[in-house]
Amino acid sequence: MGEEYRARIFKSGNSLALRLPKALGLKEGAEVVLREERRGFSVEPVDDEEKIGGGWIGALPHLKLIADEDRELEERELDWNLGKLRRDD
Repeated sequence: MGEEYRARIFKSGNSLALRLPKALGLKEGAEVVLREERRGFSVEPVDDEEKIGGGWIGALPHLKLIADEDRELEERELDWNLGKLRRDD
């Protein structure tokens, strides 16, 4: 078993927050998984392989990326001149 740390829960906006000691080696912005267990909670860092997209996508846990074999793309020719701006001098 590793070290034991004590922390205090505090209010942050409309949520409760928990400060994690620097000694744990986590970096600012690191993602963790919090699990409610029978006799308490466990906190584990998320592996980079488990992350999807990062940034705003990570804020949507129900969103899953489409597997390459499930992607359906239709082949078509593009008219690159449609989006050009016209200037009347």
